[in-house]
Amino acid sequence: MVVHELTETEIDRIFQALADATRRDIVSRVLDAGRSVTALAEQYDMSFAAVQKHVQVLERALLVTKERRGREQLVHSRIDTIGRAATLLQAYEEIWAQRALRIDDILAEDP
Repeated sequence: MVVHELTETEIDRIFQALADATRRDIVSRVLDAGRSVTALAEQYDMSFAAVQKHVQVLERALLVTKERRGREQLVHSRIDTIGRAATLLQAYEEIWAQRALRIDDILAEDP
C-alpha cells in the first residue's frame, strides 16, 4: 500500500524507528532547532556511540538529517517525513472512525 507518497518500506522504517522511546525523544528534541550529536548524547544515560546509532536509525527512516559544522554533526528534524507519517495515521484514524460508525448503525437497527 502506498499512502501519501510513502512506500511500505518507508512506512516500516518510520514506525520501527519511532517504536523506541529514545529515538522518539531525539526527534522531539530536534523539532524546534538542530542539536549536535554531542549535546544529544549528554541527555541520555548511554554512550555517545549508542546515541549515534539511534540517530543513524532515524536518518535511515528520513526522520532526521545530519549536517556537519566543523567538528560537530548537527541533527535536524525532517518535518516533511513527520508530516507524511502524521497524515498516514490520520488516514488510519478515519478508517477506524468509519468502522465505528458502521457498528453503531448495525447496533441501532431493529432486530
